Amino acid sequence: MTTILVTGGTGTLGRPVTERLRADGHEVRVLSRHTEPYAVDLREGGPGLDAAVAGVDTVVHCATSPRGGDEPAAARLIEAARTAGVGHLVYISIVGVDRVPFGYYRSKLAVERLVAESGLGWTVLRATQFHDLLVQLFEALSKVPVMPLPAEVSDQPVEVAEVAERLAELAAGAPAGQVDDMAGPEVRPLESLARAYLTAAGKRRAVVNVPLGGAAYRAFRAGGHLAPEFAAGKGTFEEYLARRFRG
Repeated sequence: MTTILVTGGTGTLGRPVTERLRADGHEVRVLSRHTEPYAVDLREGGPGLDAAVAGVDTVVHCATSPRGGDEPAAARLIEAARTAGVGHLVYISIVGVDRVPFGYYRSKLAVERLVAESGLGWTVLRATQFHDLLVQLFEALSKVPVMPLPAEVSDQPVEVAEVAERLAELAAGAPAGQVDDMAGPEVRPLESLARAYLTAAGKRRAVVNVPLGGAAYRAFRAGGHLAPEFAAGKGTFEEYLARRFRG
């Protein structure tokens, strides 16, 4: 039986990763800011981190924050993992971090480099946006009568449970370096996805496509965050919406 530490183990991805690993018979420790016995804020470190990684075979690093701090958090985790003799570090990243000059993406790419240069056995999986994230975006944008969307942008959302299953599989295996991306089954215009959300949520909103400026928007518009050649996901956005809004 393998002992595995999942950082961000109570989050959108970390929770199903933890559940899958436990179902497969692994001993799993959950590291998050408020969950005992391994309540650790990786942005601050502390003695609890050393206790969390002691005796661990593999670390699955799911903890992340768009508000910043991912790089120093990863550096602390890597140092603790090296000291503890962890054999395998698995990191979840985002498709397009090397193509889209978006601040959060740059931070994820920097963490990828830290992982690859850590001296540990490592695996990095990049995935496209989760269905959950799109719904959060659409919920925020639909709070006003007119729903603005960035013009000419598509997305390829993927089911988080499928990504969790793939991460658990990778965590149970040997270090594999950079593995194939994992993307959802469909590349869809953002407007199409937004209208599907509005229908499922029972909302009526005017949808307006707004051209934006900047290098990041141009990269998104060019599809830098998409991976149609790696459409391994099966669950569609409509299937996710049906579960979320109709039970």
